[in-house]
Amino acid sequence: MDQLKIGVSGINAIDNPGPGIGVARSVKEDKDLDTEIVGLAYDAMEPGVYMDWVVDKSFLIPYPSGEGDAYFDRLAYIKESHGLDVLIPNLDAELPIYIKHAKKIEEMGIKTFLPTMEQFKLRGKDKLADIAKSTGIELPETHVVTSMDKFLEALDETGLPVMIKGAFYKAYRAFTTNEAIGYYHSLVAEWGYPVIVQKVVTGDELNVVGVGDGEGGSLGLFALKKMSVTSLGKIWTGVSIKHEAMLETASKFLETSKWRGPFELECIVDGNDVYLVEVNPRFPAWVYFATGVGINLPSRMIRLCCGMEFSRETEYEAGKLFVRYSYELVTDMSRFQKAITRGETP
Repeated sequence: MDQLKIGVSGINAIDNPGPGIGVARSVKEDKDLDTEIVGLAYDAMEPGVYMDWVVDKSFLIPYPSGEGDAYFDRLAYIKESHGLDVLIPNLDAELPIYIKHAKKIEEMGIKTFLPTMEQFKLRGKDKLADIAKSTGIELPETHVVTSMDKFLEALDETGLPVMIKGAFYKAYRAFTTNEAIGYYHSLVAEWGYPVIVQKVVTGDELNVVGVGDGEGGSLGLFALKKMSVTSLGKIWTGVSIKHEAMLETASKFLETSKWRGPFELECIVDGNDVYLVEVNPRFPAWVYFATGVGINLPSRMIRLCCGMEFSRETEYEAGKLFVRYSYELVTDMSRFQKAITRGETP
């Protein structure tokens, strides 16, 4: 097979990292695949643009908005001028436009492996009760509100401290009523209604990453326990674990939703009690951890897209440590100038 050119977005490897670099590193580790990583960046300052040992070539792309005409024009240019065989979008904001225009992308000769729009909508925090019910797991006491009156009622019922969440983005822990009201107004101003009020539950923060095959099965599952996080709530250190109830929850989620594509389940676990906190419809930024212990999910997904043999192995070693670190890269200013003027580098 000719070299595969894999488009990867989310190469913003900053303090709030996107998943793109972890995905790209994973693809590169499959030595039986001849691949070139094509970075898709929204800003010339995204570090992945300059990490040429991971990202072979980068293009600047416009933010997807409206019907995405400018966005797809840019994809067509990349496909025609350089080549693009498989596309892995790694940011939540991109997915609706990719899903809506999946057929158009396929007609351009670019393969994707995405959830349906109905599946994507399950990620909304206002839909978690449906997932919890269908999988038979617990959900922290949750209220979905669309007015200040209902919000205050929910605060009274839930008590403090409490989690205040947007339907799709952002979550804050409030310790006072005034703090909660402030977060409420901030979320409404930025994302609109509904706002979710959720009881704080205690336990270990466990996450599972996987890829659903669209038929109720998986291409592999991997779980970690968060050991430390940044001020933005992003994992900094973690340990691989084998928590049967958690992995069973992920399997039930796939079986009931027939999820297609990457996903991450965020849960709070107290013994065998699993509380569902969030569903993310893409690879997490820590996806390379799974690759590091033998569960290379991005590579498996590419192989599936391209009709190649792939593994569904889920066995991995518990007790492996994941540590994120910062790193300084020194390069020539001309690369930044080329990214700005030409929209691509090198």
